[in-house]
Amino acid sequence: MASLSSLPKGLLCSALFLVILVSQLGSMDAKLTHHGGPLLTGKIQISLLFYGRIGRVQKNAVRGFLASLNNKKGVFRQQPSVANWWSVVESYQSAAARRGQRKRPRRIPVKVVNVASDPNYSIGKIMTLDFIKILVQKATAGKPNTLAVVVTDRQVTVQELCTGKCAQHGAFGPQPYVLVGNPETECPGACAWPFHRSDYGPQGVVLQPPSGNVGADAMVMSLAAGLADAVTNPFNSGFFQMGVEHAGRLGAGTVCRGMFGSGAFPGYPGKVRVDPKSGGAFNAHGVRGKKFLLPALWNPKTSSCWTPI
Repeated sequence: MASLSSLPKGLLCSALFLVILVSQLGSMDAKLTHHGGPLLTGKIQISLLFYGRIGRVQKNAVRGFLASLNNKKGVFRQQPSVANWWSVVESYQSAAARRGQRKRPRRIPVKVVNVASDPNYSIGKIMTLDFIKILVQKATAGKPNTLAVVVTDRQVTVQELCTGKCAQHGAFGPQPYVLVGNPETECPGACAWPFHRSDYGPQGVVLQPPSGNVGADAMVMSLAAGLADAVTNPFNSGFFQMGVEHAGRLGAGTVCRGMFGSGAFPGYPGKVRVDPKSGGAFNAHGVRGKKFLLPALWNPKTSSCWTPI
């Protein structure tokens, strides 16, 4: 087989361009494997911490998304909905069930039980793993059996964010957590796309965020991906696929990166809707008329990437 160095210059450029395209979009051969570990099931109680100077629009977007996950009868009249998106995450229970166990997935209701704010950066603006543990403790405030969700502002630098991943999740002992930040300062081209020009690959049209605030909607996209990964792989022994370079373990919400609607390809997020009033792009309706652009999920029933539209 010929080496890359022996290929004609034109062919070499084409090959490298193809590599960039594949790395930008979630792998079309994405497949998650269950590694035998537990998933988060039943009622999920969230302890939420806003760290730094996070604006009202951004807080409302985060809380609105979390409130939209619950599929209560009669609440969601407009489709597609955030609740439909969440039902795919719930379906992982069936995929993880052993022979003879219940196959029909139970609902996973989500409720925010504690909200805290730390606008003065009490432990600084550079978050290593040790500092993240402190933030998780601040979020839970000693409440057991909760999922800690930490949201940081644009002035905070978090270890491993913006280097292949836009959300971080894991666990300190039995305490699972999700951490997301506002990418507007450090990596808008990586973690705010398609609401910001991409740092790499083909340059498609930049979309308008549904809330009118790039940071708010980028945080919701990251939170959605991180939450899906945390529920289906809370202790790094559930559903995941090893990613390349700094991506680490890719999960339900991250393995189909760059896809938001049907027909997506590098530089094009796929078919989405546009609010005629605001011009904001979205693919899911939420509570109180809110609209969101949510990432594709890997659907365990079809073994393929799934989008709301």
